[in-house]
Amino acid sequence: MLVDGVPAKASLRLRGREQIEIIADVPRPPLRAMAEDIPLETVYEDDDLAVINKPAGMMVHAGAGATDDDRNRGTLVNALLHRFGKLSGVGGELRPGIVHRLDKATSGLIVVAKNDEAHRKLAAQFAARQIKKTYIALVHGWMKQEQGTISSSISRDSVRRVRMTTRRQGGRQAISHYVVTRRIESPLGKFTLLEVRIDTGRTHQIRVHVASLGHPIVGDTLYGAPRGLKTREGSAASLDRNFLHAAALRFAHPRTGAELAFSQPLPKELQAFLERIG
Repeated sequence: MLVDGVPAKASLRLRGREQIEIIADVPRPPLRAMAEDIPLETVYEDDDLAVINKPAGMMVHAGAGATDDDRNRGTLVNALLHRFGKLSGVGGELRPGIVHRLDKATSGLIVVAKNDEAHRKLAAQFAARQIKKTYIALVHGWMKQEQGTISSSISRDSVRRVRMTTRRQGGRQAISHYVVTRRIESPLGKFTLLEVRIDTGRTHQIRVHVASLGHPIVGDTLYGAPRGLKTREGSAASLDRNFLHAAALRFAHPRTGAELAFSQPLPKELQAFLERIG
């Protein structure tokens, strides 16, 4: 305990108006998964798996947060437990059914395993880079090339631990392929609409890769995007999420081997933003 910034003895008697600081490690409640009645858009479902169209703003599983509710509630896992009941246990108690993840601010397709056998076979496809994932991203500025491959390794930023970086040695291999689908010049600035296919699934991969080229994803303030856009005349536009959407997913069914392919258009808020700047 500190009293007026000085360590206090147990015998100290307070006179009044002192500033007291209690210094201690306060244990946080454990993370947990719990069934919650949260609406889910199920694109496909059978006895082995489900494909969900995750909205932006939803965490996949329990994680960081200031309060117990922030850390544990409103997650995709919680919604899945309410919707399906039993899921695969390969990923552990906090991540039942979760074979891969999407960032909280990213929307789009995610596959979920209902049993352990399906989970292991899907995970093996991810490890062998057999599952094809395609994203749509809007970035600031005009990309120099019409298409390209970014193969910079990714590791945790040594200063800001919530960020990833391509600037450190010894990171994990990451490969992203992009194709320019549209260039936009507007009073709010220049933008490039990209279709991105990833061979690996590193944390924040697309976000950190395009930012490393000087073209952060619109709305992604963690990697350098501005918080809002303004014209010289004063009109403005903003996006309270990242303009990154997992638009297509293709893989072999873990039981039958049949190819499954799914796609989802841009959600309404991203389409509206495109119309606003275009």
